[in-house]
Amino acid sequence: MRKISCRLLTAAALLAAAILLLASARGGLEGPGADVLLRFRLFRSLLGFLVGGSLALSGAIFQAVFRNPLADPYILGISSGAAAGAAAVFVFVPAGLLFLCVPAGALAGALATLGAVLVISGGGRSADRLLLSGVVTGIVVSSLLIYLISLSDSSQLAGVTWWILGDLQGATPALLAALAGLAAGILAAVQFFSNELNALAVGDEAAMTRGVAVRKARLFFVIAASLLASSCVAAAGIIGFAGLVVPHIVRLLAGSDHRRILPAVFLSGGCFLQLCDLTAVALSGAKETPVGVVCSCAGGILFLVLLAKRRRQA
Repeated sequence: MRKISCRLLTAAALLAAAILLLASARGGLEGPGADVLLRFRLFRSLLGFLVGGSLALSGAIFQAVFRNPLADPYILGISSGAAAGAAAVFVFVPAGLLFLCVPAGALAGALATLGAVLVISGGGRSADRLLLSGVVTGIVVSSLLIYLISLSDSSQLAGVTWWILGDLQGATPALLAALAGLAAGILAAVQFFSNELNALAVGDEAAMTRGVAVRKARLFFVIAASLLASSCVAAAGIIGFAGLVVPHIVRLLAGSDHRRILPAVFLSGGCFLQLCDLTAVALSGAKETPVGVVCSCAGGILFLVLLAKRRRQA
């Protein structure tokens, strides 16, 4: 397949993000609550863009570091840690404080899991050991999540389940500003060290021959990608497949040079989740459809299509 220009793909993704933002704000904006509804829709769409872009960027980094096409933002057990942290808040914190405490609990759980993985793996001494440590730690933390769920009553269980499904209802200006600042800073830092990311994607030995401090570089990229994933699950719950399928699509269209594709990956991920959110809103009837469900369904179908296409090419 002939590759297209990364600049063209980036510009198209940016235009699509703006169109989706406008589409989310149109319709039904008459009456005394129109301004509030408009702000809610715009904030929700912006949160979807930031979360989708951050997850896609995190997935692209992990896929390069581990040289594994199945790597996603939650490969080190971060989603399990975040879910356990959020579940602990639902079970032990009064209902009136949930809005503030659930994101904090999820972020604390995700970061605690990341810290445990880094300690167990010896600070990322090898990619295989880091990956194995993440998988095993995620399984252990999942058992803690099951235990917390067993302690919950019906209302607490409903809250945990809804959060795990993923949603964008908690968008606030402060949350958007914090997530945007973190995403912009990490994108700039990873873009600056994109040569090192390219070297790691080839292999440790090849990276060392290019003068890359492999262990330090791997640790830097793992922490950067994990911070992105942790902030996303704290803001919107667990949203799957955006960080797995979007980097594959961008690489298929524009190549695998991380010096060129990282901005396109971020923008494309944002557009993907915005589109999934609009679909979720359109499908909602008496009860709202969680955006995580739509994203996982759409992402899974796209991934199967890509897998079938590569099989035919092989």
